[in-house]
Amino acid sequence: MQGYTDIRTGGLIGRLPAGWRPYALLARLDRPIGSWLLVLPGFWAFAIAAPGWGEGARLALLFGLGAVAMRGAGCVVNDLWDRDIDRRVERTRGRPLASGAVTPFRALVFLAGLCLVGLLVLLQLNRVAILFGLLSLLPILLYPLAKRVTHWPQAMLGLVFSWAAPEGIAAATGQVDLVALLLWAAAFCWILGYDTIYAHQDREDDAAVGIGSTALRFGDRTRPFLAACYAAMLGFLAAAGWAAGLGWAFLPGLLLPAALLARQVALLDIHDPGACLRLFKANREVGLAVALAFLLGRA
Repeated sequence: MQGYTDIRTGGLIGRLPAGWRPYALLARLDRPIGSWLLVLPGFWAFAIAAPGWGEGARLALLFGLGAVAMRGAGCVVNDLWDRDIDRRVERTRGRPLASGAVTPFRALVFLAGLCLVGLLVLLQLNRVAILFGLLSLLPILLYPLAKRVTHWPQAMLGLVFSWAAPEGIAAATGQVDLVALLLWAAAFCWILGYDTIYAHQDREDDAAVGIGSTALRFGDRTRPFLAACYAAMLGFLAAAGWAAGLGWAFLPGLLLPAALLARQVALLDIHDPGACLRLFKANREVGLAVALAFLLGRA
């Protein structure tokens, strides 16, 4: 009987040439939610600070392409670090490096190609954004180590996946200001929450192999922790809108993402991996709703 896994080999992945499929799976192209979650804080930045619709759309397209490439690169780095652990975890033992479908050398070559795409995107931005983007490489490389030394690897992921918020402000305005820092803090709290939900899929396997997570740290106390993360996120978002001088309409606009987040807290069942995955994926709509709220404030 096949165990629980979130790897998807059908759909567009199944229609790729056989030799391409392991690399598509290695870059998680079967699960675009990761790219969405990586780019959405950047969309918040463009909604709150882009100088015009045209420039906002250009930056959104660039960040979208960069998110796919760099999320894929991050997954390759993660799987190179974790291939021995992944073989021992039910959800991940089918990953290409863990299963042997891709060798470490070929994964490194693929990683170089993804990084080249990311670099080409980065070079389309201003100097401040380029320098800030290069700084993101360090936490990307260190993230897989965090789970080996702390129960808070979700905090390291929060640092990585929230990077698009200040990066987006830098790309739109040429500086990293108070609004950038408040958006960064909001995104960090959001990611800390939703990645704790995601980590509950592997809670028992993680405990068995000796790696840490906030899912293990909080266990049955996850719901109040999640509520605190999401409340802090909304507070930082409100502060960012105020600091940016948005019109009053952005505040009632935040009621929609607040309701979506409250739904996650209410429906959380840490003992149902499939339900945890569904709640995790629902954060795409949360992120889009936040961007809409900021756009309402600029209308």
